[in-house]
Amino acid sequence: MKRIVILGATSTMIQPLLRRMAADGKELLLVARSQERLDAVRSDLRARGAANVLTFEADLTASPDLVYSFAEQCFCDFDTLLLSYGTMLDQALCQADVEFAARELQTNLISAVVLLTVFARHFEQRRSGVIAGITSVAGDRGRRSNYVYGAAKGGLSIFLQGLRNRMCQYGVRVLTIKPGPVVTAMTADESNMPMIADSEKVARDIYDALESSNSDVIYTPRQWRWIMAMLKLVPERLFKRLPI
Repeated sequence: MKRIVILGATSTMIQPLLRRMAADGKELLLVARSQERLDAVRSDLRARGAANVLTFEADLTASPDLVYSFAEQCFCDFDTLLLSYGTMLDQALCQADVEFAARELQTNLISAVVLLTVFARHFEQRRSGVIAGITSVAGDRGRRSNYVYGAAKGGLSIFLQGLRNRMCQYGVRVLTIKPGPVVTAMTADESNMPMIADSEKVARDIYDALESSNSDVIYTPRQWRWIMAMLKLVPERLFKRLPI
C-alpha cells in the first residue's frame, strides 16, 4: 500500500486514517466535492509526512469517468482504492418523501457500485492491489430505525462480495469494512447512542486491515462481528417486535 486513491477524502471518520497514512509516507490522491476542504486536508497531510498529496474536486455521485481518468493520468499505477463516502438521512424523512429515499440509495449504493466498477478496470489490468469499501453494520439486518440506509449499505456489501470473487482470479484483494456507529458529524445528533466508537480506534482497525492480507471482511470495533451474528440469528417473528 503505497499509492492510495481515497474517494470521499473529506469524510470526518477517515481523517485519523489519512493521518496514519501520511505519517507512514504514503502517496495519496484525495477526491471529494469541496476543493476548500480538500486543500485543508492536503496541507495537514503534507505537514504530517505524506510523500505526495494530489486532490481532485468532483461530485462522486455524478462523474465517475472524470474521476477515473484523472487518477489514471495523474496518479498512475495506484495500488489501493478506498471508497469512504456516504450519507445517513433520517429514516422518517425517507419514508415521507420518496425523493429523499432515492437520494439515499443513489449516494450510498448506486454511485458507489458505478465507481467501483469503473476502477476495477485498473486493478484487473494491473493484476494486483487492494480495493476497499466502507459499508456499515446497518446493512447486516433491516431495522425499522434505518432500513433505507441499511438497504443501501447491505447492497454495497453484497456487491463487494461479488467483486471479491471476480477479482480474486486477477490477484486483487477486495476488502469490506463494516464500522458500527462512529463519532462523526453524521452522528452528531446521536452522540448518546450505545457503543458509539472513537474514530481513532476505527482508523487503527482499518489501517491494520489494509496493510494485512488476512481478512476479506472486517467489523470495527471488532465486537460488532459477534453482535451482528447474534442479531441475525433472532427469528423474524421476534425481531420485528424489537424497538430498534
